[in-house]
Amino acid sequence: MNETVVLLKAYFETLHGILEEKREILAENIKGELSKEIKNRGFKDVDKDKFAAYWEACLAFIEERIEAYNPFGIQYLYDGSRRKDAFKLEMQLDWYDSQAEYKALFKAALDKIETSDPEKDFRILAKELIGEFGAFPNRSIISTYRTRPTLNRLPDYVVARLIEGIL
Repeated sequence: MNETVVLLKAYFETLHGILEEKREILAENIKGELSKEIKNRGFKDVDKDKFAAYWEACLAFIEERIEAYNPFGIQYLYDGSRRKDAFKLEMQLDWYDSQAEYKALFKAALDKIETSDPEKDFRILAKELIGEFGAFPNRSIISTYRTRPTLNRLPDYVVARLIEGIL
């Protein structure tokens, strides 16, 4: 495994640790963020039941994101034969396009490896990447939602905003 992949793995593992630690804070802030966004966007017909469904979707997305960064699960992203197919499938399923964001993250990781001290600490470099890029794929989610806000995209957007807020 090359050092760039090791750094990206450290990036995802660090994100996993942060989200695990901040899980309760994320969950506590969902209702406020949902309410604010629904009001600001003027979404109509959001009764108590629909609001509860979006709140539950946000909770599920937090858990999904934590699991996506799981150190045991993240290895599948870097299994050469599976990675390409899985990445293509994910791109087809997501309502946002995160390819450019991932390429920029990968290039930044490569640049950090090439320009850092030979005795580099991957955890420190991973935290630097998080400081520069936040949590992948939040930039893509946030920018696409802001361009075309819809209720069905709201849970992803709220979770992405909350995650970026704790980083």
